[in-house]
Amino acid sequence: MRVSRKKIEDNAVIAGLLEESPVGRLATIGGDGYPMVKPVNFVYSQGRIYFHSAREGEKIEDIKSDGRVCFEIDLPIACARGTGSPCETGYLYRSLIIKGKAAIVEELEERISALKALMEKYRPEGGYGPFPEDKLALTAVIRVDIEEMTGKEDLGKGRMRERVLALLDKKTPLPVALEKE
Repeated sequence: MRVSRKKIEDNAVIAGLLEESPVGRLATIGGDGYPMVKPVNFVYSQGRIYFHSAREGEKIEDIKSDGRVCFEIDLPIACARGTGSPCETGYLYRSLIIKGKAAIVEELEERISALKALMEKYRPEGGYGPFPEDKLALTAVIRVDIEEMTGKEDLGKGRMRERVLALLDKKTPLPVALEKE
């Protein structure tokens, strides 16, 4: 990382991003050699990333061909607007980049466990019943085994950083616009 002061060192912050981010972006190596990025709903469970998909399609073909992937999540926090030069305006954020190997999960117990974890994340109130066998047959579950994970953040400096940390502590809906002082 070029600017080491922006590296997220706190594992609790990284875990929070993984647990709370609603969407991740999966980058695969396409059959034509070009990278392909697709947004996915995901869950971080047992030290791995899981998501589901149709059993056929570009993403599945890419993973079958070459399981190397990159996965990105981010939390846009605030646009910090300056009063003078355009260079005074900045965007405050947290983000993670994960490199790993993706595999299609075939073992039923792991598939069900991953799908339950997804439901617990996206529908924590429960009440959805068992997974129908006909739908399970049509659903692929993909696991990303993490090889490298790097977090980066820019929360501003001084008073701005204090304001941003207070927003995060209060779980304020984000992103927001903030005026630089």
